[in-house]
Formats: sequence, C-alpha cells, structure tokens
Amino acid sequence: MSSRGLALAPPAKNVVVYRNGDPFFPGRKVVVNQRRFLTFEAFLNEVTKSIHAPLAVRNLYTPRHGHRVAELGDLQDGCHYVAAGFEKFKKLNYLNHGRKELRGTRNSEGLQVSTSGWLFSPIFHSCRNTGSSHALGCFYCSVFRNGDLLSPPFPLPLSKSTPLQWDALLATLTEKANLRSGAVNKLCRLDGTQVSGGEELVNGDYYVAVGNEEYKKLPYLELLVPQDSACRTLWYVD
Repeated sequence: MSSRGLALAPPAKNVVVYRNGDPFFPGRKVVVNQRRFLTFEAFLNEVTKSIHAPLAVRNLYTPRHGHRVAELGDLQDGCHYVAAGFEKFKKLNYLNHGRKELRGTRNSEGLQVSTSGWLFSPIFHSCRNTGSSHALGCFYCSVFRNGDLLSPPFPLPLSKSTPLQWDALLATLTEKANLRSGAVNKLCRLDGTQVSGGEELVNGDYYVAVGNEEYKKLPYLELLVPQDSACRTLWYVD
C-alpha cells in the first residue's frame, strides 16, 4: 500500500456498546477499524459476538434519544451506542454504567414484580454485583413467545432461595410476553411438555410462554438464538 493510501485510511475509533433493554449490562468497548470492517454489516456481526447478543445485531442507536446509526462513518470516537436486533429501541439509563435500579412491589412470597416485567428476589442485586449467581442461589431462564419467530427470548431471573408463587410468575410472564392471545396460562419446554411448578425450572434453559391456544412447536432456538454455542449461553450472565 502506498504512503498516500495509508494517509487516507481513517483512524480507528473506540466506542462502547450496550445491549438493548438490558439494565445490568455494563457495556463493551469495541474498536471500529474500517480497514478491518469493510461494511457496516461486518461491524454489526463483530458487535453481536462481543456483547453476546441473544440474536444478530442489526441496528445501533444513540443511548439517550434512540437515534439510529446507519453507517460506519457515523460512529464517533469515544461515544456510546445501543445494539439491537430488529426490535424497537428500549429507553433505559444506559450511560449510568449500563445499570438501572428496578423498582416494584413485594408480594406475600417475598418476590418483587417490577414495572418492567422482571421478576426478582431480594438477593437478585447481590447476584449481579458479585457475579456469583450460582453460589447465592440465583438462576436464569429465557422465554420465547408461542408462535412468534420475530421476537427474541426475554430474560427471567429467579431465586432458588425464595419460594416461588406460580400465579405471580404467570402474571409476570403475561406482562412481559404481551401475547396476542392474552394472558400466559402455561409455560412449556421446547419439546412442548408443560412446566407445572417453579421447582421444575432449570438454570440456563429456554421455555415458551403459551396462552389459551395450543403449544406451537417451532424452531425457536434455531431461528432466534445465534448458532455460536458461546452466544447460546444466556446473554445477561457475565
């Protein structure tokens, strides 16, 4: 390459990328090198791997107002962005170290249902802060929406040390899943068998929220979660 070509090569930029809708993800630094990434799509593929997204990243947004970034040249050195698939931008306080305090109401079983639809226990924040979720009795599941092959699975963090009220869980799933058929009446495994209680939930497994309709056996995992085995580990567990 000539000296003129080297002079014209754009300098690398450092950006920080957050996961859309994840209030606990601290962000990942990604180097934008246009000599390495010839297209914006190639850069988005790298972001998908870097942040362990639940499905391929196809859009970048500014964190405060959700303005969409369309080209590599639009990225600014030292700036922050939010990575998303095809879903809408979710407005959170990403710049506060990628964390947002969740507020909710405590039910009789000691669980809290937050306004964002997350279900968590009093030790949930401790699990996040220390990273020792297994030792503290936290576990995490991902839930698909029955018959929906356009929406990614949503996270369901729970506590093994706090008794789980099944009705409260279904109410939270109803709010979070927002099924066209209405309320979530049952939770199924990917093979269609029904889960009858919280003690049957397995850390790291995927489930399907179902309403009054029959379970629809579809390739949820294959189509909505990246094939890379590393990416199939739940994205919100660091």
